[in-house]
Amino acid sequence: MVIPILFGFSNAWADVSIQNDQQYLGSDGALHVVGEIQNNFDMPLNQIVIHVTLFSENEVIDTMTTNPMINTLMPGMKAPFDLVILGQKAKLVDSYSIEIDYKVTEPKSQVMDITSSKISQDNFNNLVITGIVVNRGDITANTIAIIATLYDKDGNVAAVSKSLAKPDYLKSNDEVFFLIPVTEKTQTNTIVDYVLVAESEEFAPVPEFPFGSLLLLAGSVSTYVILTRYASRSIPNLVCALNLR
Repeated sequence: MVIPILFGFSNAWADVSIQNDQQYLGSDGALHVVGEIQNNFDMPLNQIVIHVTLFSENEVIDTMTTNPMINTLMPGMKAPFDLVILGQKAKLVDSYSIEIDYKVTEPKSQVMDITSSKISQDNFNNLVITGIVVNRGDITANTIAIIATLYDKDGNVAAVSKSLAKPDYLKSNDEVFFLIPVTEKTQTNTIVDYVLVAESEEFAPVPEFPFGSLLLLAGSVSTYVILTRYASRSIPNLVCALNLR
């Protein structure tokens, strides 16, 4: 199945949609294609691969792949991605198209709970997000990652960042401090909102919580969701989007 999605619009009927995507040139000269994958299924997705075809004056110059920063994408949730293009190609790209491969899988419990967060600037004028994540599950959570999606005033993804908790495991009902640096200085002034999620090898993220305008510089959320497990299904699929900047 192939579903075309014009840049700037989401197809509400698509099982998987590409949202809030854009390209920007980083301070190091690398070109970034960022955005979000929205799971509109009533089943979780994994093994997601994002194929980005790069164009210059309507001519294909390369096709590259990347993965979203969340491994298991639960129903109704979004996963950010960031494709980085280096070298001469970064200067040539003027548009791109996106295709996604994915499979349906069985759900995981959603128990990685971010209970507080704060955003500030460090001594190098980088944005830094700090906070606390709690394991509400019944077993130890391993390889805990916290993912930040940051948005501009138009609701487009302005930057994404991911960091492992230290230590990166948590026993049941334990908590750990996390720190996520946002080093894209060219995007700092465009950021007005952000969303945080946490996942581990065993557990999927809880539903996203927008931490609000950076004027507030702080937020908190506590949510706990357990989904009933059901038999695994594997359904390869494809969704396509086109950016015509």
